[in-house]
Amino acid sequence: MFNSKITGLGYYVPDNVVTNDDLSKVMDTNDTWIQERTGIQERRHVVSKEDTTTSMGVKAAKIAIKRAGIDKDDIDFIVFATLSPDYYFPGPGVLVQRDLGIKTVGALDVRNQCSGFVYGISVADQYIKSGMYKNILVIGSEVHSRGLDMTTRGRSVSVIFGDGAGAAILSREEDTTKGILSTHLHSEGQHAEELALLAPGMGKRWVTDIIKDNNMDDVSYFPYMNGQFVFKNAVVRFSEVIMEGLSKNNLEATDIDMLVPHQANLRIAQFIQKKFKLKDDQVFNNIMKYGNTTAASIPIALTEAWEQGKVKKGDLVVLAAFGSGFTWGSVIIKW
Repeated sequence: MFNSKITGLGYYVPDNVVTNDDLSKVMDTNDTWIQERTGIQERRHVVSKEDTTTSMGVKAAKIAIKRAGIDKDDIDFIVFATLSPDYYFPGPGVLVQRDLGIKTVGALDVRNQCSGFVYGISVADQYIKSGMYKNILVIGSEVHSRGLDMTTRGRSVSVIFGDGAGAAILSREEDTTKGILSTHLHSEGQHAEELALLAPGMGKRWVTDIIKDNNMDDVSYFPYMNGQFVFKNAVVRFSEVIMEGLSKNNLEATDIDMLVPHQANLRIAQFIQKKFKLKDDQVFNNIMKYGNTTAASIPIALTEAWEQGKVKKGDLVVLAAFGSGFTWGSVIIKW
């Protein structure tokens, strides 16, 4: 039995910065309203069609591969987490394999939205623990901006999300006291429609239905979120799954050196920080700069924390996420 460890990290965000004031020019909102509710000051939106979910993931992956000190052909498997694939099918995992010029390894796509990267890390961890693979590329990448209702009607959702990508290389670690100690995953599908994009989908409204109706008031193909309900569930599930991970490893909240939560809402992160009595330098947030980048948020934040020297060898690092589905999870890492 082996452990897996993160040996390389990278991220990429588009150059185009969209501030709260920029949004106020296209919808009835303002900087104060957005910051009070979310903590977000700005986010990145793609401009060029050359910036896709796949291409951003590839750019982040190249950085992670270089930092891991491996060659692309050392990668045995690819896991790609996203809610915004380039195509309805195939998923972006195989496109990454193609665009990086990697040998014909397996590629798996994860559709767990905000918890997608945590789920992806868990899958990769199990493959490495079993001895099946030695180096796995895990990517979280999103292009939200092309699918948002950028009007006053959609402001409660559209002000939150941004575009970007993050990547990690997981490699085999023979010392089982190091690396990923455990992962913990959950779902509660009874609340699936409280945070969802319902169309186009094979269930109720496919593209042909949308075109046939030609209804300007149809919002089924824009994201919907019951904000207060999601917030209330998120703070509970975040706390539970962090405690689950700590308990599994006979650890306490006081053992945490760095918590990297999914960047859903700064108020959620602050609530969790207060609950676990963590100092400001024990929680890493960057939602202020990038908004909620869904599956990309944790790898972007983890990469920045590492780049800034806030994640160091020997640290206990906790990753936690909650999102659409409802799905949530945590990862406990001895760095």
